[in-house]
Amino acid sequence: MAPPSSPTSRTIAVSDLMHSGVISCPPETPFREVASLMAENTAHCVVVDGLARGPHHSGHLVWGTVSDVELMRAVASGRLDGAAGEAATGELVTVSPDESMERAAQIMGEQDCSHLIVVAPDSGKPLGVISSLDIARGVAWGSRK
Repeated sequence: MAPPSSPTSRTIAVSDLMHSGVISCPPETPFREVASLMAENTAHCVVVDGLARGPHHSGHLVWGTVSDVELMRAVASGRLDGAAGEAATGELVTVSPDESMERAAQIMGEQDCSHLIVVAPDSGKPLGVISSLDIARGVAWGSRK
């Protein structure tokens, strides 16, 4: 990605830094396959599509994520025979592609996470991922003014 012209933290948009597309899997995907998806795609999180959640979601299927941290917990505890849906975090922590880099960093700090799923404002469908390393890249671009 080329840096935006004359960037500042308030003018660099999430869309300037994000990785388009998401790596996804169904909830029944074994952890070993999730690990393969991460390794093959050099990704630190996988979106789990179609998690069934409790009554507060009216039976609707929702998205979740398995991050590298959840995978490490499975490795450390010897639970590699589990499935993605068992380790997936609740609902996605999301950001709009039009939000600023600063806002994305604020959300990461508030939610204690290193990845946000970038969603389409109109449909809520995942468009991509922005990570803490993407934010670091944006900070580096901004410091070159």
